[in-house]
Amino acid sequence: MSKLLLRGIEKRYGEVAAVAGLDLELREGEFVSLLGPSGCGKTTTLRMIAGFIEPTAGTIEMNGQVLSSPSGALPPEKRQMSMIFQSYAVWPNMTVGENVAFGLELRKLPREDIRRRVGEILEVVHMGHLAARYPAELSGGQQQRVALARAIVIQPQVLLLDEPLSNLDANLREEMRFEIRRLHDEFRITTVYVTHDQAEAMVTSDRIAVMNLGRIEQVADPHTLYNRPKTRFVAGFIGRTNFIEGNAGNGQIAFGSFALPALEGAPASGKVTVSVRPQSMRLSRAQGANGRPQVAVTIAERAYLGEFWDYVVTPADSAMKLRVTTPPLEIYQVGESAWLAFDPNQMTPIA
Repeated sequence: MSKLLLRGIEKRYGEVAAVAGLDLELREGEFVSLLGPSGCGKTTTLRMIAGFIEPTAGTIEMNGQVLSSPSGALPPEKRQMSMIFQSYAVWPNMTVGENVAFGLELRKLPREDIRRRVGEILEVVHMGHLAARYPAELSGGQQQRVALARAIVIQPQVLLLDEPLSNLDANLREEMRFEIRRLHDEFRITTVYVTHDQAEAMVTSDRIAVMNLGRIEQVADPHTLYNRPKTRFVAGFIGRTNFIEGNAGNGQIAFGSFALPALEGAPASGKVTVSVRPQSMRLSRAQGANGRPQVAVTIAERAYLGEFWDYVVTPADSAMKLRVTTPPLEIYQVGESAWLAFDPNQMTPIA
């Protein structure tokens, strides 16, 4: 049995469908991210799971019990869920320890049990030494750890996170991505995580549901999403890519001034759009250097980004522009001629 099941979920505001016909299933202990741009419906979906918004159509079930449907919804406080917001929502008049203990006190647990569980969870999130401090005395990252501890200590059935790292600086965001994943691996709480940041989703998630215009375009593990996107939107939203338009026929795909062997999954004839990542192609000065299909190119632009060079190249006799990356020591000059090699195994036909 699935832990959390969304069947045909819709939320309409007049004629506008914020979420349209969404289906999603989470297994026990799974971490799934809802990833997409602003306005795609991911936060609306999370709030329907939490019970703050009732669906216009469809049902939400947990452990086989219907939580939400158009005929009625279980209130949020009875769903055995914890939610963490962008603003952390820690109470400024309570110490760290009191913030974490609050949910346990509402459940009227024995005082000694509360003290023990608060102490244990604060040690897990590396905040035990700050238990007596108030939120105003904490950094943003420390307040986020308090919010995580408060959500986890009550042992919820499902943990919901709504862009919890958006208020942190870049270094703290990177640190907290791994912290959230570490805590998930320790407690194995079924988790739904909303973000517009693909790096956050890739680091934290078992699976990612990419959303666009109120619908899920693809659900898969991070590796599959990146390397085998099914749609143009998914390919463009998960990392950088080149879209090459071609025509299939006679066992190959013609891309204007050059052709490549037919690709697995591509139609045998007709128009084809292929996604190829900048790092999956190789630049070289020698023809046939790596035994893969090659095309002559000219370096049109370049930018040094420290960890790699970012080049824009144009195939001979073509207006096409392709972005390709190389290691820092592989340096080409603008206007220089080179050979660009393709790896068919890293080229994905998309819808």
